[in-house]
Amino acid sequence: MIMDAARTLFVNKGYQHVSMRQIAKELEYSHGAIYYHFKNKGELFYALVEEHFKMLDQILDEILEKEIEPKEKIREVLIGFMQFGLTHQNHYEIMFLTKDEEVRNFLSQSPNKSYEKFAQALSLLSERKLSIQDIWSIFISLHGFVTHYSRHVTSYEDVQGMAAAHADFLLRSIR
Repeated sequence: MIMDAARTLFVNKGYQHVSMRQIAKELEYSHGAIYYHFKNKGELFYALVEEHFKMLDQILDEILEKEIEPKEKIREVLIGFMQFGLTHQNHYEIMFLTKDEEVRNFLSQSPNKSYEKFAQALSLLSERKLSIQDIWSIFISLHGFVTHYSRHVTSYEDVQGMAAAHADFLLRSIR
């Protein structure tokens, strides 16, 4: 409950403008109860980010374990990323769109590990050798899709067809 309340406040007000007292007030807890679980706001933020990247990694792992053709697996990886971002819009915003300098210091290796997993999957599954720039461009394209539609839709299902079309477009570029 603490993490859910903090996530909402961080997204709505920004990291700098949220205090542990505000999170406690939102939950109708004493701020001491929040400090029992997290020693400070940074630790709470870090816990959120770690949880979110674990969710994204789990989706990628599940896709990679499927017994399907490599081309279809890449397609599912691309769609899985967009689906995660639009299904968990608050999570995605905290993971990728928080600009606060102090917040960047709380991020561990989770973003890098997730990106590495994504990059390795594309590299291993692609029929042709992909450059670092190719993989980065694909990632940025997916990120752009998610950030664009997260401002306009409430769920992945609202743009499911567009996500599939975007994945197919990206697949054509890496064959």
